[in-house]
Amino acid sequence: QVQLVESGGGSIQPGGSLKLSCEASGFTLDDYAVAWFRQTPEKEREGVSCISPSSSGQTYYADSVKGRFTISRDNDKKAVSLHMDTLGPEDTARYFCEADQRKFTCTYYTLTTPDYFHFKGQGTQVTVSS
Repeated sequence: QVQLVESGGGSIQPGGSLKLSCEASGFTLDDYAVAWFRQTPEKEREGVSCISPSSSGQTYYADSVKGRFTISRDNDKKAVSLHMDTLGPEDTARYFCEADQRKFTCTYYTLTTPDYFHFKGQGTQVTVSS
């Protein structure tokens, strides 16, 4: 069974950085499009970033994180990381990774269409507070 596991969350002060990781059990994510989403009890789920399968490597970022977050594939192709810099309280949320084996280009549509990605993780909490 395909499982995605997120890690790297935690508590950090404003202005700090964190690196989240999304790993898959039993397979590599090289041929999968992978996206990061975040959600808080007060806000709707927000698509944060997406990376197309390795054959393309195309990336997409929400305006709210553009220039601060970087999505990338780890060298062993088994994980996808989300490097988050200059974090602020507004970035506090539970972060989820999702993956899909279809070949598509990451766009605003892929990050805003419900259930677009087939496989989903359980999430990791990020809290930005002084």
